[in-house]
Amino acid sequence: MEPSTEYVAFEEKVKKTIYIDNLSPQVTKAVLEYAINQFGNVKDVRFVPTYSASCGVCAALVEMESAKQAEEIICDMGDSPLMISGMPRPVRARKARVEMFEDRPKKYPRTIVCRWMDRSHQNFELAKKIKDLTKKHGAEAQYLMELQVEEEEKLHKQQSETLKTNYKKYELIDDADGNVKRLKAEYGMTLNDHY
Repeated sequence: MEPSTEYVAFEEKVKKTIYIDNLSPQVTKAVLEYAINQFGNVKDVRFVPTYSASCGVCAALVEMESAKQAEEIICDMGDSPLMISGMPRPVRARKARVEMFEDRPKKYPRTIVCRWMDRSHQNFELAKKIKDLTKKHGAEAQYLMELQVEEEEKLHKQQSETLKTNYKKYELIDDADGNVKRLKAEYGMTLNDHY
């Protein structure tokens, strides 16, 4: 059975699309498009829901002009992290997969029927275990994302404090330089060439 022509065109779109995650919630479509345009021509940007959205981590699907550009971006961002919106959270890029698109067309025409499973069914316990395991994995992923966000906030705070401290040091140096020049002029002294 051959896939539909709509699905074949969709697969081409997927090849030109990259998945970018670990984005800050402050990142907008325009900011992301501007940042990625450094690497190639962006055709479309769509934010997609993530399981860790409550932790403040977002993701996006970015469609490029060609599949080659998409591959180059993935290589470039793999070699060196790209910071968007000044957050200490390097974004990650990888190839988009068909499952990431909510509006994907059907590959083959078929219908899926869902039913409630009776407790007496032979696979009920297996289905229940899978459901519980999925919930457990979701909770673990949520906890790990919360830890990561907490660490990133600590890093951001530390970097801000370091920046403020360095700025104060430079101000003191500038003030000291001005005082030395003033004292030199007042007392008519000659000092080395640095002053």
